[in-house]
Amino acid sequence: MPTEEQLKCLYTITCQLTFVMLQPIHLVYLDQRTLNLYILAGEQEDIEFEVTIDGEVF
Repeated sequence: MPTEEQLKCLYTITCQLTFVMLQPIHLVYLDQRTLNLYILAGEQEDIEFEVTIDGEVF
């Protein structure tokens, strides 16, 4: 289960991607080993985000 910080970041990122940038989201995945949240988006699947357990975005 994602942390509260990760969910806040996920909400912000998805709103920016879908409503502002009009980009599709292809994958949202929580890695069970690192507990990081991964987001793959964009027409060419070329936009990537990694959200750490603390809510930091890379």
